[in-house]
Amino acid sequence: MKFSRAERAHVADWWLSIDRTLLVLILTLAVAGLAASLIASPTVGIHLKGDPFYFVKRQAAGMVFALALVFAVSLLNPPLIKRLALLLFAGGVILMIGALAQGAERNGATRWLILAGAVIQPSEFVKPGFIVLTAWLFSESVKRPDMPALELSLLMLAVFLSLLVLQPDMGQAIIAASVWCGMLFLAGYSLRLLPVFLLLGAGGLTAAYFTMPHFMSRLNRFMQGAGDTMQTSVAVNAFREAGWLGHGLGEGFTKSRLPDAHNDFVFAAIAEETGIAACLFLILIYALIVWRVFRRAFREEDAFVRLAAAGLVMIFGLQALINMAVNLNLLPAKGVTLPLISYGRSSLIASAITLGMIAGLTRRPGVRLASHTMQGLSGLSIGSGRGGPL
Repeated sequence: MKFSRAERAHVADWWLSIDRTLLVLILTLAVAGLAASLIASPTVGIHLKGDPFYFVKRQAAGMVFALALVFAVSLLNPPLIKRLALLLFAGGVILMIGALAQGAERNGATRWLILAGAVIQPSEFVKPGFIVLTAWLFSESVKRPDMPALELSLLMLAVFLSLLVLQPDMGQAIIAASVWCGMLFLAGYSLRLLPVFLLLGAGGLTAAYFTMPHFMSRLNRFMQGAGDTMQTSVAVNAFREAGWLGHGLGEGFTKSRLPDAHNDFVFAAIAEETGIAACLFLILIYALIVWRVFRRAFREEDAFVRLAAAGLVMIFGLQALINMAVNLNLLPAKGVTLPLISYGRSSLIASAITLGMIAGLTRRPGVRLASHTMQGLSGLSIGSGRGGPL
C-alpha cells in the first residue's frame, strides 16, 4: 500500500500536533485491558464456549480495531468531529428505539440489538455524540445569544434519558445527566440553576424507586448493607483477600464464582490475582488521562473544543469511577463497564471513539499551523543560485 504525499503530510502533521503523553496513557490502558482479559476470562470462556481463550482472542482482535479507530478519529478536525457526533447521536437513537422494539433481553433489560449477527449496545455510541453536540450548542450560544442552545440540549437530554430509562439503564442515565450538568456550568450558565436540576434529579430517582421494582430491590439491599448482589459480595471478598500483590497469575478462584468476571467485575478479578498495587496503578492511569485532558482543555480558547474535550473525558472518567465503586460495594450495581478493560465490543469501540475525539480535539493548533507554514516555505527557492524567486 502506497500513501500519497498529501496523506504522508497529514500523518506527519498529526504526529507533530498530537498529545503523545495522552497516546502513551491510552496504549498503557489498552495493554492493561488485554492483560485483564487474560486474567479474568478463561474460566468464563470454558463455561460458556468450551474454549478458555475465546474471550481473550475476541478482546485482542477488538483492541487492535479500537486502537486503529482511536488513530483514525484523532485525525479529524473539529468540524468533522461535529459531523461524526451528529451521525452517532441520530443513528444511535434510532437503534435504541429498534432495541426497545425487537432487541435482545438480558437480565430484564433490552439494551442490545442484533445486527448482521453482531450484538451491539446502541446507547454506548450515543454518549460521545450527545456530549459533542451539547458542547457545540453551548459554544454557539456564546457567539449567538439568541440561539436556544439550552432548550435544544435539554430536548436531546430528555430523548436520551427517556430511552435509557425505558431499557432500563439507570446507571448510564445518571452518568449522562451528571456530565450534562457539569458541561452546563462549565459553559458559564448561572449556578442558580443547580437547585432546579438537583430537584429534578431527585424527583426522577424517587419516581424510578417507586415505579421500578428491580431498582427498588437493588437500592434497598445496598442501603441495608447486605451487598447489592451475590457478585458484589464475592468481589468485595476478592479485594479483602488479595493483599498488595495478589495470589499470583492463574491462582485466583473468585473469577470462577463471578459470571461477569470478564465484564462488569473485571476490576475484582484483577485485584485477586495481581493485588491492590495493580489496581492502584490502573486508577492512576485513568486519573492521569482525566487530568491531562482537563489541563489541555482549559487552555483552549475555542469554547467548543474546551467543552467537548472536558465533557468527553468526564463521561470516560466517571464511567471508570462508577465501575470501580460498584466492585468495592460503594455504589449499587449498575451494569457500567470499565473503559478499555471490560470485555464488550460496543463498550470497547465507543471508548475508542471517545478517546479518538479527545485526542483530536486536544491537538495543538499552533503546531499544525507551523507545519503547514514550513511546507509552504519549503516550496520557495531561497538563495538557490539559479535565480529562483525568493
